[in-house]
Amino acid sequence: MEYGLWVNGEWLTSEGHKVFNVYNPATENIIAEVAEASLADVNQAVKSAKQAFQDGRWSRLSFGDRAARLMRFADLLEQKQDEFVRWESLQTGKPVKLVTYSDFPFSIDNLRFFAGASRVLEGHATGEYDGSHTSWIRREPIGVVASIAPWNYPFLMGMWKIGPALASGNTVVLKPASLTPITALMMGPLAKEAGIPDGVLNIVAGPGRVIGNELVNHHDVAMVSLTGDTQTGRAIMASAAARVKRLHLELGGKAPAVVLDDADLPSAVQGIAVGSLVNTGQDCTAATRVYVHRSIYRDFVEQLKSVFQTVRLGDPLDMHTDIGPVISQAQWTKVDGYVQEARKMGAEIEIGGTRPASLNRGYYYEPTLITSVEQHWPCVQEEIFGPVLVVLPFQDDAEALAMANDVDYGLASSIWTRHLNRGLRFARDLDFGEVWMNDHLPLTSEMPHGGIKQSGFGHDLSRYALEEYTTLKHVMAETEGGTVKPWHFTVLGDTPES
Repeated sequence: MEYGLWVNGEWLTSEGHKVFNVYNPATENIIAEVAEASLADVNQAVKSAKQAFQDGRWSRLSFGDRAARLMRFADLLEQKQDEFVRWESLQTGKPVKLVTYSDFPFSIDNLRFFAGASRVLEGHATGEYDGSHTSWIRREPIGVVASIAPWNYPFLMGMWKIGPALASGNTVVLKPASLTPITALMMGPLAKEAGIPDGVLNIVAGPGRVIGNELVNHHDVAMVSLTGDTQTGRAIMASAAARVKRLHLELGGKAPAVVLDDADLPSAVQGIAVGSLVNTGQDCTAATRVYVHRSIYRDFVEQLKSVFQTVRLGDPLDMHTDIGPVISQAQWTKVDGYVQEARKMGAEIEIGGTRPASLNRGYYYEPTLITSVEQHWPCVQEEIFGPVLVVLPFQDDAEALAMANDVDYGLASSIWTRHLNRGLRFARDLDFGEVWMNDHLPLTSEMPHGGIKQSGFGHDLSRYALEEYTTLKHVMAETEGGTVKPWHFTVLGDTPES
């Protein structure tokens, strides 16, 4: 397959006809050739988005008309589900059942949610707050949004970004990750068919250090939305500071799962196994470290080990496959580096810790369970982004809470207990933007998702995401008439007592 750049409603070749290859991480074979955008190509995409915003071809449509076109976009995407699911699996190595039953339907639901929610953007009540002026609030689009999507959920995260941005009336330049650009590029023609005007959605692929940097620094880009690692987020913040550019950053995570002594143990084992292995552990909300009460610690480890032994690795296009490969050789080396470092430091590798013997092609890594670790070790503190889970014991609730909060990240967490009051106390005191009770992972379009601390700021999903992609304008109209207003004497004229 060959893909160009989607700019101003048409396919373009890149300047100099430069291309790059996309690989299937399960086979290591080339599956597509994609145009690599140059700086000139990026400028053209931004120019098209700016023109589309300024002439109001999208932002000045009625809310109902804009929503109807987004609904049509969702319908067209859904009609092509089989094609999108296949290519998403091929380019990421995701099990096809994960894309079919989770990523794709959630993406479509999210787009439809924002199409509807955008029709009722809320502002402050109208009122005569000083007695002589009427005030009201307008919630308006920001302008050109640069959306930078990650490789772990290219279709889903792409939709999380363009959904609220377009629903709010902005125009978008979407940059998918170079490892996984295909399904993002496939959206372009369907957006046009749905009635989204030319220039409103532009999609350009290429290396982040070149075109991502150009988008961040471009004077016509009003906002940058990134889902990625914390190091990249810091770099974008530094670059954006020069123009005081609006940012939306969903960054790394190191989610704890806390299992109290009154937890339903089989439920906790099952839920945490799923929460840690989702997308081969390449998920910033994945359960990556588990704190288990000392009285049930060994039972928990043994039961979790048994579940890990049942995980099926293999062809991502096989509906029976549970987890696929990690995204690349570089990611495989990173994951293995953390595991081997922990081993050298004295950790116990309960299961996994290597490449599966039965799979000699692809970037596969066995589900790995590590114990006998210390809280300050890298495998506990840093984001590994692979199918690796560390388990530590604790003595009481206070120690569990302190250990769970003792990381730089603050995206997601879970608490496992049969006692509602204990769960509510942990939900209050865990320093994370998301807290699950007796489960780990589920999200819904109606409720927000976002982090604190080194996990960034801003929210995806829910009506709060619409606030991220809009700006407030206060309009104040004088109601009494007359040339001289009651307050003018403070600048020109005598005081009332004179």
